[in-house]
Amino acid sequence: MWCDVREYEISPSLSIGESVLAELEQRAADDGVALRIGVVLEHNGAVLLLARDEWAGARGPLALPGTTVRLGEPLAVAVARAVREETGLTVIDVLRHLGGFDYLSNAGKPVRREHFAVRVAGVGPIHLTNYSTYRWVPLDSDLTVTSSIRQIIATYSEGEQAH
Repeated sequence: MWCDVREYEISPSLSIGESVLAELEQRAADDGVALRIGVVLEHNGAVLLLARDEWAGARGPLALPGTTVRLGEPLAVAVARAVREETGLTVIDVLRHLGGFDYLSNAGKPVRREHFAVRVAGVGPIHLTNYSTYRWVPLDSDLTVTSSIRQIIATYSEGEQAH
């Protein structure tokens, strides 16, 4: 599967398996929710978290890279696109599904955000587009994230310990 991501051709491996992705897409369609994705990028025991301008100097909530899945866009393509667009990094493998949660958008529409662990070609340089700064935050630290994201990262950490 080749996809165009900001003028780059990439084809991530799918260690996760295509059937898992297809099932997640079908469930979202059946439930009538818009699909978003979030991505956990880990390097040397730290996770990449992003901050917007309004939180850059404060202890506001940090975010994982992510995006809205476009109509008809396969999840693997959305994952690769999110990472490329928000960090400039290239996803080489979608490793596993970490879980998700539902919420209402600012417009009051139902949204499901599914999260994935990925492997990237390299961890730098990072080029931000939608955020003002980034931090590599140790997985075992007190993460300044929402409770939902904290649970996703905990699921990631538990899976890493099992490997």
